[in-house]
Amino acid sequence: MNITIHSSFLPHNDADAALAFYRDILGFEVRKDVAYNGMRWITVGPVGQPDTSIVLHPPAASPGLTDDERRTISEMMAKGTYGMIILATADLDGVFEQLQASDAEVIQEPTEQPYGVRDCAFRDPAGNHVRINEVR
Repeated sequence: MNITIHSSFLPHNDADAALAFYRDILGFEVRKDVAYNGMRWITVGPVGQPDTSIVLHPPAASPGLTDDERRTISEMMAKGTYGMIILATADLDGVFEQLQASDAEVIQEPTEQPYGVRDCAFRDPAGNHVRINEVR
């Protein structure tokens, strides 16, 4: 069996801010930018990796959610406990400097973790936890 990861979903509460972070700061290319009923779904991905994408979506668009669930999601996003993604780079220090210069919210500076990974962490504009591992 050959299965790959095609898309992961992260919520956004400001499409333009999400686009600026993932496209302009992280350097991802925009694959799709779809507007519907006043909401936007933006698909981005790393240049040269067309089969791997992140779909930045409005969490309010999820069908079947109650108002209480929407409120809970908004609260969790504000605390940075709702969405998370782990990215990887060979140049962790360079990426960290670029993100830090952009005024992205730093959660953790580059650190050698006890489980054998060197990484850093930020929050995107929606509060999603973005960890970046160094690949050696």
